[in-house]
Amino acid sequence: MEPLCVSPANFAYQVLIGVGGIGTGKFFALEGNHTLGREESRAGHFVDQRDYCKLHIITHYVQVLLGSAFRTILIGRVGDDNEGRQLLDEMARVGLDARYVEVVAGGQTLFSFCFVYPDGSGGNLTTNDSVNATVDHALVDEAIPDFGEYRGHGIALAAPEAPLAARLHLLELATEYSFYRASSLNSLEITSPEGASILSLTDLLAINGDEAAALTGIAPETMRTESGVKMAVKAASQYQPEIAVSVTCGKEGSWVWDGHALQHVPAVMVDAVNTAGAGDAHFAGLLVGLAAGLSLCQAHELATLVAALSVLSPHTIHPTLDRASLKALVDRHTLRLNDNIVGLLGGTATQES
Repeated sequence: MEPLCVSPANFAYQVLIGVGGIGTGKFFALEGNHTLGREESRAGHFVDQRDYCKLHIITHYVQVLLGSAFRTILIGRVGDDNEGRQLLDEMARVGLDARYVEVVAGGQTLFSFCFVYPDGSGGNLTTNDSVNATVDHALVDEAIPDFGEYRGHGIALAAPEAPLAARLHLLELATEYSFYRASSLNSLEITSPEGASILSLTDLLAINGDEAAALTGIAPETMRTESGVKMAVKAASQYQPEIAVSVTCGKEGSWVWDGHALQHVPAVMVDAVNTAGAGDAHFAGLLVGLAAGLSLCQAHELATLVAALSVLSPHTIHPTLDRASLKALVDRHTLRLNDNIVGLLGGTATQES
């Protein structure tokens, strides 16, 4: 049968403008599974894994999967250092619009040092004095002409690892220019006064189980159930009655509330290499689907595929993830998808459910 096609001419949105973390990091594998002590010296070695920050991860997948017909505009700051220059080069290679990513002379690019125990657990240390921590209203305002050009036809993305005030201002502009407003907040931010303001200006909230638990004040393990997710939806809707909510729960799959019904999609079982960044990949899949004109529930299925493929790379951005590799994943697992998702991936009508 003939391939299906989701045409850019039918996209629901033409641009994404985002504020969030732009930075990089390194992974260090520790010897021994016992928790690192305050004054302990521990041996280990650097691992060939590259870490990226949230705005970059999300927008990378959005741009790659939607193609050159869609504009993805980043707002942030990097240092005039090797890390910053490399990030800008990688952004340019996939077509990201970094006109509003300022290079600050003498400044330091956001950097994370990730440590991993032999059992796969670990943590990270992230700089809190990077130039991305200075992103402010004035820098966000530089994108006002783009908001005006795409009034009513864009998505605003407020992602963590940038100041809450700058993210809130982005959503204020998005409200003024009738953009679809997508946000994520970490566990500490989600209960802060600024977090409450962001929630009140959010159309789609994408969080993980721990963040949902912080929002509701319940134990994280409870959040991996339907009743727990419903509590998170109820808590979020107190700030914005029409808010849609996505909650990712790792191997237990993910949940989406579209304003009418709660949908659960199981995780695609793959042999994960590195699960860091999977939640950001899932968020990207949601935004890709919505931009392409899918319903939120259909976008949720697409997001599950993007997250599953992302964990097959040791890096937090899978360098070869694209529509063709997503279609190959679908074929390997003989997954049955909605016609619209098949069309977006360039598949054939024989795959439809």
